[in-house]
Amino acid sequence: MKISASYWMFEGGLEAKKPIADAMAEAKNLGFDAIELCIASQGVLTHQATQAQCEDIAAAAEKTGIEISSVASGETWTCSPTANDPDTRAKIVDFTSKALQVTKWLGTDAYLFVPGAVDVFFLPDAEVIPYDVCYQRACEAVKQILPPAEKTGVAICIENVWNKFLLSPLEMRDFIDSFGSDKVKAYFDVGNVLLTGYPDQWIRILAERVKRVHIKDFKTSVGTVEGFVDLLEGDVDFESVKKALAEVGYDGYVTAEMLPFQPGRPEKTAQAMKKIFK
Repeated sequence: MKISASYWMFEGGLEAKKPIADAMAEAKNLGFDAIELCIASQGVLTHQATQAQCEDIAAAAEKTGIEISSVASGETWTCSPTANDPDTRAKIVDFTSKALQVTKWLGTDAYLFVPGAVDVFFLPDAEVIPYDVCYQRACEAVKQILPPAEKTGVAICIENVWNKFLLSPLEMRDFIDSFGSDKVKAYFDVGNVLLTGYPDQWIRILAERVKRVHIKDFKTSVGTVEGFVDLLEGDVDFESVKKALAEVGYDGYVTAEMLPFQPGRPEKTAQAMKKIFK
């Protein structure tokens, strides 16, 4: 497997202000094989990026000697596909359709997509959507962005996140399968699932649906967002994770998503990733 670093992991990354070339160089210097770039409505990489701009980024990555593993976005947290406002839902469909094209131009084939939320744990004033309504609207959103995904060849990778939605591996599996397309896959996060499940069980059930993997660690005894800790300091059984990934034939990128930036964290994360996966 190839180890990858999230752009968000670096100083200025979450704010979408760090120059992409600098982030790629930093990831390379730390020994990562790849970097996951991140797209937002504002910042250094947006859905309005041109083909030429994207090809320049891809060329810079090649020159740096690092691969672009995937593209992620947090845009759906504040502009949700399952929002009550239909204009908001239409806006994120448009954003995502364009982001899929940007992902293609960057030379990768996986786009992380959070399909909606019953609630947003870090936005206490966010609206609460009934679970069944959330499910229906999430399905509608994926169906709308599926044509551009199939046109570009970029997979819509549904991530298991703390959105009180798609709470079991069986539900995630069936949600993905309902679209009947190999361009709807899973972006499996080993740390996000630990509060309510076992990463190795999720991996075996999702099996060939797993397109990309996020690496985080979590202390179950804490049980809140404060439970996310540096790699090898939590309760994720990485040996079981690696065994399950091998059993389902996954040999792709494993991307460290360690947030927020803290001085020394990228270096510490790189060392841990090499210890776990190399």
